[in-house]
Amino acid sequence: MDKNQSPQMPIMLQMALAHNPKAMSAFLKLSDQGQDEIIKRAREVPTKREIQQIVDGITTNTPLM
Repeated sequence: MDKNQSPQMPIMLQMALAHNPKAMSAFLKLSDQGQDEIIKRAREVPTKREIQQIVDGITTNTPLM
């Protein structure tokens, strides 16, 4: 991510990634654009369950919601 222009990561996404090392590793390997897209999608969902679905999708290579 471009540190000067990227959106701030929602705390629920940070926590979900912290509890899933595989997802964290996969997230860090994404392009800046890929990381930004996940962050934007996480901002759009209101529940922990939906955040978890996004994080699970990172490791299973399933399309994000």
